Amino acid sequence: MTTEAERNPPAPAPPRPARPPRRPLPGLGAFRQTGQLFALAAAVTRAVFKRPFQLREFIEQFWFIASVTILPAALVSIPFGAVIALQVGSLTQQLGAQSFTGGASVLAVIQQASPLIVALLIAGAGGSAICADLGSRTIREELDAMEVMGVSPVQRLVVPRVLATMFVAVLLNGMVSVVGTLGGYFFNVIMQGGTPGAYLSSFSALAQLPDLYVSEIKALIFGFIAGIVAAYRGLHPRGGPKGVGDAVNQSVVITFLLLFFVNMVLTGIYLQIVPPKGG
Repeated sequence: MTTEAERNPPAPAPPRPARPPRRPLPGLGAFRQTGQLFALAAAVTRAVFKRPFQLREFIEQFWFIASVTILPAALVSIPFGAVIALQVGSLTQQLGAQSFTGGASVLAVIQQASPLIVALLIAGAGGSAICADLGSRTIREELDAMEVMGVSPVQRLVVPRVLATMFVAVLLNGMVSVVGTLGGYFFNVIMQGGTPGAYLSSFSALAQLPDLYVSEIKALIFGFIAGIVAAYRGLHPRGGPKGVGDAVNQSVVITFLLLFFVNMVLTGIYLQIVPPKGG
C-alpha cells in the first residue's frame, strides 16, 4: 500500500544558473610582473656575493656590450653636445650672459645627456641582445635543464650580464662626457664666436665634483635597470620564437620608460641634497 508522498512525489528543484567564470582584475598582471621584476633584482643582488663567480662569462659579456656601444655612443654624443651648446649659447646671448655658456652647457651634458645616452644605447644594443639570448635559451628549455642539474640560471647567466651592463655604462659615461664636452666647446667657440677662456672659466666657476659623481651614479643605476629588465623579459617569453621578438621590443620600451622616471627622481634628490656652487 503506497502512501500519499509516494503517489505524488515533489517536483524537482529547478537547476541553478551556472556562475560566470571569475575574470582577473584589470591591471593585476602588471602588478604581478612588477613584483617578479623586483624579485629578480633582489635575487641578482644576493647572487653577486655568492661563489663561484662566472668571471669568463662576465668578460665575454663585457667585451660584447662594449664593442656594440662604444662607436654609437661616441657618434651620438657629438650632436648631443653640439645641440646643447648651440641652444644654451643662443639663450645666454639673448639674456646677455654669454660668459656662462660653457658652464651651463657642460653641466647639462655631464649631468643629464651623458648618462641617458649611455643607458639608451646599452638598452637598445646590449639589452636587446641579452633578452634575445636568454629568451632563446628559455624556449629551448635550457634553463629548466640547468635547474634540474642544480645550477642557478640567475647566478650562472643573469649576474654576469647585469654586472657587465653596469661596468660598461660607467666607463662609457666618462667617454661620452668628454666627447660631448669637446663637441660643445667646438661648436660654441667656432660657430658662435665664443671665447675659449670664458668657456673654460665659466665651467670651473659653476661645476663641482658632485656633478661628476652623480653622473657616474646615474650611469651605474641605469646600467643595472637595463640589465635587469632585459634579463626578466628574456626569462619570461610568451609564444615561442615570436614571443622572444616581442619580449625584446618590450624590454627596450620598458627600460626607456623606467630610465626617464628614475632620472627625474635622481635629479630631484641631487638638487635637494647638493647645494649649487657658490650657493
